[in-house]
Amino acid sequence: MDQRLFWRAALTQAIAVAVLFGILVALPLPEDFFEDYGIVAGPLAWILCAVIAALILKLPWQLALFAAAAGGVAGVLVDIAGAKHYIALPIAVAVFGACCGGYETAQRELAAADADRERDRAAADAERERDGSPTA
Repeated sequence: MDQRLFWRAALTQAIAVAVLFGILVALPLPEDFFEDYGIVAGPLAWILCAVIAALILKLPWQLALFAAAAGGVAGVLVDIAGAKHYIALPIAVAVFGACCGGYETAQRELAAADADRERDRAAADAERERDGSPTA
């Protein structure tokens, strides 16, 4: 895992969530807004923050949505287990960061595997040419 990307993604997501939360708290919303609409507003805000993090870090939006879903599921599981929301949020942010941090490592491993396959294919083609057998 790319630890630098992990920390950058986690911090970017955390800051985006904090800023958006501050904006929502500052708006003249009814007192019970978060109790009534939190089940919808929370995930939408989380996804919006993930897209913002992806734009800032220049990550694919699909990765951001996957990381947001994974972090959201982790946060919900912690919440269901009985922890307070302020405990679930850092866990969700950490899972988001871990998903993003694993991205570049996975990309490098896939690129290396592709290069190995291409090298093996070229070697097999060269071997067939030497033997005079038809290429596939």
